[in-house]
Amino acid sequence: MSMITPIERDEQLLVVEGLDKSFGPIGACRDVSFELRRGEILGIVGESGSGKTTLLRCISGQLEPTGGQVLFNSRRHGMHDIFALSEQDRRRIAREEWGYVHQNPRDGLRMRVSGGANVAEPLMMNGRRHYGEMREQSLNWFERVELDLGRIDNKPRTFSGGMQQRLQIARNLIHNPSLVFMDEPTGGLDVSVQARLLDLMRVLVREMGLAAIIVTHDIGVARLLADRLLVMKSGFVVEQGLTDQVLDDPQHGYTQLLVSSVLQI
Repeated sequence: MSMITPIERDEQLLVVEGLDKSFGPIGACRDVSFELRRGEILGIVGESGSGKTTLLRCISGQLEPTGGQVLFNSRRHGMHDIFALSEQDRRRIAREEWGYVHQNPRDGLRMRVSGGANVAEPLMMNGRRHYGEMREQSLNWFERVELDLGRIDNKPRTFSGGMQQRLQIARNLIHNPSLVFMDEPTGGLDVSVQARLLDLMRVLVREMGLAAIIVTHDIGVARLLADRLLVMKSGFVVEQGLTDQVLDDPQHGYTQLLVSSVLQI
């Protein structure tokens, strides 16, 4: 895997070309290709075992693909295959330019330090050292994600699941990334909590002009948040296009099953 000629249109942020990922004889992702532009939200939907989470982990550098390329237009390197970079450079991109919101917020938070320290930590990791300024930014983000400012020194374990997810979102957005990965961000939450959290995510992503990739099994979440959809089945992308187009006029039989809720996912 090597560097390609930079793509002229700056709005192209991510290009995935022919991505494959196998675990022994099992092909989890097969010949997946798509593009993502700055400010665009891409939803990846499919039943359990369809390969959507494996795809997200490959794109975000957590798993190295068996074949293909993941080209990211980074501030330091331009459009470059992330797996042709050193591990140090890949980690720097993840730290400086990406966010990753886990389904279980406990996987994305440090439970033994305060909520404010969790939110401010990405600033410290990117070289910030002024305690007062970082605390002020943490307070600002507590307000933006509608958390009680008086709880900034409380440990995350004292927060509800929905509050922990808000805390994780603040932690992942405070350093102004250009791309955020979200793996089932509303999974496991009550319906009423899900609705408010989805509204919050939609507002924040749009306000900040972020690109985002959201993996979900929930068609309603995809419709609310995503500009475009990839529909995955058995590791393949069986349909992709504008969200309304895919959901209102699905062409592939599998997508039709998803939309009609005949297939439980």
